[in-house]
Amino acid sequence: QVQLVESGGGLVQSGGSLRLSCVASGSIVSIGDMGWYRQAAGKERELVASISSGGTTNYGDSVKGRFTISRDNAKNTVVLQMNNLKPEDTAVFYCNATISAPPLRGHRAYWGKGVLVTVSS
Repeated sequence: QVQLVESGGGLVQSGGSLRLSCVASGSIVSIGDMGWYRQAAGKERELVASISSGGTTNYGDSVKGRFTISRDNAKNTVVLQMNNLKPEDTAVFYCNATISAPPLRGHRAYWGKGVLVTVSS
């Protein structure tokens, strides 16, 4: 049973920083891309940032230059460092990873339950 468990959400003032972490656990054979998505109230879920197993990163336009994604392959962990947060960053942030785990063959997408990030003005 594969699980993604996020931590690090909370309330922060505009201009502040937060660090989100996500750990994948279970009978994992391999992990492909890992990333973070967010969903604000009344809006669709959107990509925040992703990182491949080789370290190639991709960011949503609204977070470029403010957020940094990294991963530790040995620990099955992905981290999102968020700086200069704005009220419009307020959302539930979800960890996502493509994982190969028995009994299924190949990689499939897994999601965490989400953590709330609230940025006050």
